[in-house]
Amino acid sequence: MKTVQVSPFFFAFESDFVDTLKCVPMIVRYKLDSCGVKLKLHEWAKFSVEQKQKLAYLACYKESEIKDYGRFVKQLVFDQFRYNASLLAEVNDSWNFLNQVPQEVQQKAFEWNCSPLTLKQWISLNTLQRFALVKLSRSGHEGKNFSVALAEFKISGK
Repeated sequence: MKTVQVSPFFFAFESDFVDTLKCVPMIVRYKLDSCGVKLKLHEWAKFSVEQKQKLAYLACYKESEIKDYGRFVKQLVFDQFRYNASLLAEVNDSWNFLNQVPQEVQQKAFEWNCSPLTLKQWISLNTLQRFALVKLSRSGHEGKNFSVALAEFKISGK
């Protein structure tokens, strides 16, 4: 997986939970994918706000930072639950590919009656925005924030 330096950032569509960090923000999801650790929502819920903030702001770009980040998350999980954190078997990093808009993103746009994204629009997005659209497109997400994210990213939604 190609890792791109991404500054800690919270999207406006995450504003309903950023103050409390009751849900895992996209910046943390991006970093978890980068280091290959799977964090379950019940695990996230047990962390303190300070620990959650640290996970959002810790550097996770250079190889050494990615390893340190992974160790930190694993240690948090072990300290809290006394078991090892789950690892991601594989990361489908379609947000890194700029030669086509991922099919899952186009499908979600169709499902939400949004205009399909053009390649030019896809390329104009930064890495974290593309990551967010891919994550919001995948099963397990109700997708309600998909069209909100498109509007936030200045891409025509509904």
